[in-house]
Amino acid sequence: MYRRVSILLRKHFVSVLILCASIVIPFSSVKAADPAKGKALFQTNCASCHNVHKKLTGPALAGVEDRWPDKKLLHQWIHNSASVLATGDKYANDLFNQYNKTAMTAFPQLSNEEIDDILAYVKVEQAKTPGGVKPTEAGAPEGAEDKGNDNSLLFGIITLILAVVALILMQINSNLNKLAGDKEGVPTPDPVPFYKNKAYLALIILVLFMVGGYFTIQGAIGLGRQKDYMPEQPIFYSHKVHAGINQINCLYCHAGAEKSKHAMIPSENICMNCHKAIKEYSGPELTTAEGKKVDGTAEIAKLYDYVGWDPEAGKYTKPGRPIEWTKIHNLPDHVYFNHSQHVVAGQQQCQTCHGAITEMDEVHQFSDLSMGWCINCHRTTKVQFADNNYYSIFEKLHQDIKDKKIDSVTVEMVGGTECQKCHY
Repeated sequence: MYRRVSILLRKHFVSVLILCASIVIPFSSVKAADPAKGKALFQTNCASCHNVHKKLTGPALAGVEDRWPDKKLLHQWIHNSASVLATGDKYANDLFNQYNKTAMTAFPQLSNEEIDDILAYVKVEQAKTPGGVKPTEAGAPEGAEDKGNDNSLLFGIITLILAVVALILMQINSNLNKLAGDKEGVPTPDPVPFYKNKAYLALIILVLFMVGGYFTIQGAIGLGRQKDYMPEQPIFYSHKVHAGINQINCLYCHAGAEKSKHAMIPSENICMNCHKAIKEYSGPELTTAEGKKVDGTAEIAKLYDYVGWDPEAGKYTKPGRPIEWTKIHNLPDHVYFNHSQHVVAGQQQCQTCHGAITEMDEVHQFSDLSMGWCINCHRTTKVQFADNNYYSIFEKLHQDIKDKKIDSVTVEMVGGTECQKCHY
């Protein structure tokens, strides 16, 4: 009797394990799009030409999936826009003509999964304006937040539940074997309790070791990085007001960006060129990241105090002192980075590394500035190769272009990923 029950339970146990596998495997095989990965890919590959909410070199990306009739066609467009234009697709050709027949950069190195990650990030961002208010044209309900179809937590809970069920069934099976053996007079050792079973304990320790190791490695990778770092500055300086609303060129204040390694923090003299005349703030309301209102006129008064300027007398009445700005973007000492090389030779916009700087009241570090982030940029960014004497020594690449083996040259192809390019 007990032996039959034991045999039946073993069969049921095997069936349950098969059922568990049939449930877990399909879930685990479906890779949910990851907005976090998409954000990094967007910043590396897309941000120089696209913004989620507004037109730049290319169209705003909010609602991009809805505008394309077929997602496979959108993937193909990103991989190679020319191949889609060749099919005669109306939307693609209208888009091409709308932007003065400027061809979109091809990204054959991006997989479909990576493109889906980027689209997931766009979905998360498209319900937000740069100021955090939901735009009505995005079609998202007020207060809604797109989680980017990230079901990782659900998969983890299902896996944990199935693991507990499997362990319980294994313990029941051991107890029934013991009962069946006792009934038939077959000596059977007592089942080992779960918490004393060396095999179970070894398995748990192994799992904990792997999980702990994963998080340790992730933490170690992030050491020294300070993405989203936003320190409080001695004077509330709004790039949104200066570079955005008033359209002051970045190079007016950061003159070193196109001439030297460092972009340079502007001297107080640069500020006073305008603020000798501009004594009061009359622009839009200023708020800190915490939502605290800022008195713009009082901030201008702080500048006067630092430089020793008397606005009533119209002259300097006391010795000035330096403004102790807090540096935001820091690279390790062993890393070489030259602003002029990127701005002048590379023709990179400030937004490539610093994000939507013209929309920031308080500046924060937009990119993680990691080695991987820089390498990915060098792998995808094209150089001005044609009619450039600097690259005349790369005869093979010039020949490959003539033979139409390649249509462009990236930074990586001219040595941009070699160690000595960035490390002393």
